Amino acid sequence: MKTFAEFQIIGRVGKVTEAGSTLKVSVAADYGKRAEDGSWDSKPFWNTVTIFNEKTVNWIKDNIEVGDLVHTRGTIRETSYEKDGATVYGVTLAGDEFSRLAVKDQ
Repeated sequence: MKTFAEFQIIGRVGKVTEAGSTLKVSVAADYGKRAEDGSWDSKPFWNTVTIFNEKTVNWIKDNIEVGDLVHTRGTIRETSYEKDGATVYGVTLAGDEFSRLAVKDQ
């Protein structure tokens, strides 16, 4: 039986950064809610999704702009490395699927 840890995010693109042969895309998922006066209280959380697939990297470079609404899905990988004698832990969101749902609000 194959096991895995998966993530899925629908949100707006904040920035796209090249990192060697990969691409790092920050995507904001907004967990806002209505305030008592009826206004919307935004509470975005930024997630950095790393894209490893060369074809997907090129598609994102050609088609995605800051502010676009996107859907991404992939696997979660815990990472660790040594720095100054201490172990530093992190999480990599490795995007396997990436699509645009809507262009940036004009």
